[in-house]
Amino acid sequence: MNELIVVTGGTGYIGSHTTVELLEAGYDVLIIDNLANSRIEVLDGIEKIAGRRPFFEELDICNKAGVLDCFERYPGIKAIIHFAAHKAVPESVAKPLMYYENNLVSLINLLQAMKEHRIKHFVFSSSCTVYGQPDKLPVTEKSPIKIASSPYGNTKQISEEIINDTILAGDGLDAICLRYFNPVGAHTSAEIGELPLGVPQNLVPFITQTAIGIREELSVFGDDYNTPDGSAVRDYINVVDLSRAHVVSINRLLSGKNKRDLEIFNLGTGTGLSVFEVIKAFVEATGVEFKYKVVDRRDGDIEQVYADTTLANDELGWKAEVGLIDTMKSAWAWEQNIRNQME
Repeated sequence: MNELIVVTGGTGYIGSHTTVELLEAGYDVLIIDNLANSRIEVLDGIEKIAGRRPFFEELDICNKAGVLDCFERYPGIKAIIHFAAHKAVPESVAKPLMYYENNLVSLINLLQAMKEHRIKHFVFSSSCTVYGQPDKLPVTEKSPIKIASSPYGNTKQISEEIINDTILAGDGLDAICLRYFNPVGAHTSAEIGELPLGVPQNLVPFITQTAIGIREELSVFGDDYNTPDGSAVRDYINVVDLSRAHVVSINRLLSGKNKRDLEIFNLGTGTGLSVFEVIKAFVEATGVEFKYKVVDRRDGDIEQVYADTTLANDELGWKAEVGLIDTMKSAWAWEQNIRNQME
């Protein structure tokens, strides 16, 4: 048996792509997911790409007893990558208690189960939302942590603090926090991609669903920001590039090359793009036009943020490689494929 890595939320968007990368790197993978915002059929897509199927347990990790029982049945777990969390900024503003309960209790349960089963390697799915609205761009890992603009962002800040405190307590935890910017696109096979249940909260799936006719028009949330074209600016990173960074992080932890304190890395491209620029790139990549309209800003959104990725480039030997046009092509191929499957 190869070294076993647990991926919580592994049937989700980033989790499924990371599972593929882990399997292709020679690891075995156990996915733990409650399927609250994903589909079991994702396992078929993973298997088609990687040629191997991950182990799977349907489990809510807010159920501590369930987590402990699961770890008992899978001895030899080497590391955990923790994706499972609620993640929509506007929803977190409307339902803060749901976000605090789900995102924090699940993390605490995992860390306690890791201590009991002597699993010491941990990669945490964090977010650029911990920076709030930065005073200076691009943001580095040493940029100030601002008061969070949403409960979602606050759960990421608190989670990082919990992980750091656990390390300082001397329980033997080694951890890396990866602060994502905006993951977009899909696997080039079009077998897996982003498929939110209900109305998309993220830009690119809203674009592809509008382009294919599921949504009448795309809503652009604000055109009066202090940016070159008035729309919000983000750092859009290809999801496969992002997933590769998790494999690199696992390799780093298992080889003992990490520093003993909490390591934190920004994962982005280093380039900020506006909503209107992403729309233009999709049309250029696919030749498909679609309707959009400008509406009011959303609560919790910030004006602009993009990454300085120097630390990840130098320390991890990782960098984003896939450009936006190819990323938009992959997102569109995935959207077409999954809708054909659902017909």
